[in-house]
Amino acid sequence: MDRKTAVSASDLTVRQLPYSPEAEQAVLGALILDGTKINEIAGKISPEDFYIDKHVGIYEAVTELFVQSRTIDAVTLVDLLVKRGLYNEAGASSYIHRLAETVPSIANIGDYVRIVRDKAMLRRLIGICSEIEESAYEQSEDARAIVDCAEAKIFELSQGNITQDFAHVRDIIMQFMANLNFTRTNKEEAKGLPTYFGGIDNFLVGMGKGDLVVVGARPGMGKTSFAMNIATSAAKHGKVAAVFSLEMSKIQLVSRMLSSEARIDSYNLRTGELNADEFARLAAASTMLSGAEIYIDDTSDITVSQMKAKLRRLKNLSFVVIDYLQLMSSDKRIDNRTLEIGDISRNLKIMAKEFGVPVMLLSQLSRNPEGRPDKKPQLSDMRDSGAIEQDADIVMFLYRDEYYKENTDMKNQASCMIAKNRHGGTGAVTLGWEGKYTRFCTIEQNFQEPHEGSGDA
Repeated sequence: MDRKTAVSASDLTVRQLPYSPEAEQAVLGALILDGTKINEIAGKISPEDFYIDKHVGIYEAVTELFVQSRTIDAVTLVDLLVKRGLYNEAGASSYIHRLAETVPSIANIGDYVRIVRDKAMLRRLIGICSEIEESAYEQSEDARAIVDCAEAKIFELSQGNITQDFAHVRDIIMQFMANLNFTRTNKEEAKGLPTYFGGIDNFLVGMGKGDLVVVGARPGMGKTSFAMNIATSAAKHGKVAAVFSLEMSKIQLVSRMLSSEARIDSYNLRTGELNADEFARLAAASTMLSGAEIYIDDTSDITVSQMKAKLRRLKNLSFVVIDYLQLMSSDKRIDNRTLEIGDISRNLKIMAKEFGVPVMLLSQLSRNPEGRPDKKPQLSDMRDSGAIEQDADIVMFLYRDEYYKENTDMKNQASCMIAKNRHGGTGAVTLGWEGKYTRFCTIEQNFQEPHEGSGDA
């Protein structure tokens, strides 16, 4: 499709694509009058968002000055535009000064940027719809596949993740500088999503956007409880959490959440043997959880594409839990289970990156630890596929010594071992374990210091 016009496949009429020359001029004019405004809009708009060719060139010059930490004003812009051969000196000077004169208010640059971005999004939407229409007419795939593709493209556009060709390093540096400025002024918010276990967060500094976080353990170690404790804590802090429970039903999962939150023995919840105080705590926990943004899907044998379709319907998603990997199915027909698990884990990493949220993937470990004197898990114990370790940004193992040793000194304690951390060090953290409440808790100041060694991919 031509960049300037749209042709409808249904009626072959040619129409002008949406754009706002006034908004484009106002953005550039504001930057000419106050070059420091680039710090406010860097990363929010790119040269490709401008529709008028000469505006594309001028904004590219602005970004070049910004990347080089040079002053942005009429003089430096004219000089750079002339050097790049986009204008002669008289033409550049005339148009740059005209842009500066058209700005209604420098203070409104954020609004002007939103208008330019909105028009750019509409143009991309028109392009996507044309592609979808063409696919439907060609009938090269079945209807479900075309609908899934259409839904994915629309979602990517709505998230600002529309697939593009190569990005120039200049534009990536612009985004990096914007992120750096944000980090410097919003240190806590800039960190990834915490686990809310202090010792673990000392290692991870939060789970990053797009991270695939694998939590592996043998059965009975508390994988589900660990993940749900984190999801509940995140929801208490205003985050939106989605949980895919392939093993337990929604009712079973919520029963565990209530047991943990109300500190009521899970056995008593199952039997209904509650005293007045426990009923009061249950009511309080129910009220709290009812107001939390936690969404649970207990579809069995689900695929990654089905997960993605459901997640797209959630607003402001912050965190995803999948319980657990070995119960999932691949979207492809693969006879070899190891290859199938590898395909699933790769696509889950892609999903995390696409949605820009941490995805916590629970995984069963092989029986190897059962045959060793030291039964603590190792990376080699990852069941079915080494691809899981490769795809994961973070790998954590849960281990409770009392599960194997009746007379252990580690009663009511669990070890969370960070075996891989693409962003930092590895080590082990001791957590408290309240089994009857299916709840982990922090043991303050009781963890090994982080050490280097697993930051590589």
